[in-house]
Amino acid sequence: MSQGSLKEGSLNEGSLNEVGPSVHASAVKIGQRAVLIRGPSGSGKSRLAFDLIMAGRSGVIERAVLVGDDRVHLATVGDEIEVRPAPVLAGLIEIRGLGIRRCDFVEHATVGLVVDLDAADAERLPATDSLKTLISGVEIPRIPVGRGYSPLPLVVAALTTTKSSSSVNPSGDCLKGNGNHMNPTIATE
Repeated sequence: MSQGSLKEGSLNEGSLNEVGPSVHASAVKIGQRAVLIRGPSGSGKSRLAFDLIMAGRSGVIERAVLVGDDRVHLATVGDEIEVRPAPVLAGLIEIRGLGIRRCDFVEHATVGLVVDLDAADAERLPATDSLKTLISGVEIPRIPVGRGYSPLPLVVAALTTTKSSSSVNPSGDCLKGNGNHMNPTIATE
C-alpha cells in the first residue's frame, strides 16, 4: 500500500453508495477502529480529524487515516456501528486557512470511540454514564469535550492509557507511588 494512495480509498461508486443515514460528523480510522467526531458547525471536527491523522504520522498514536469529513454515513452491522464517507466528500478534508484538501481515506471502519465537541455534559471528572453513548442501540465509549478545551490530548489519552484503579481510595493510591492512578505496567499492556 503506497503512502500517496490507499487501495481501499479508491472512488468505487458501487461500494460507497451502499450507505446508511447521513450525519454531520467526521471520522478517522486509528488502528482497527474509527473515532467518530460529532459537534456543531465550527466546533473543530475537521481540525481534530486532521490533528489525529498528524498524530498517527508522528507515531504518537497508531496509524490514522481519514474515513470522512463533515458528513458521514452510519450503519449497524451486527452489534457494531460502521462509518463510511459521504460519496461526494470521500477523500476530502477541510483545513482551515488552506481550504478543501485531498488526502488518503478508507471506505469504511467500525466506530470504537465517539468524541462530542462542545458537549454540555463535559466535566473535569465525568460521570461514568457520560463516557458512553448509544447509536442505533449499540453502546460505544464516548468523550465529551467542553467548548474551548482542546480535544486532541483527551483522545490521545483515551487511546494510549488504561482506566484508573478501581480503588475506593484514590489518594491512597497516590501515597503508594502509583502516580496518576495509572497502572504501572501501562507501557507493556
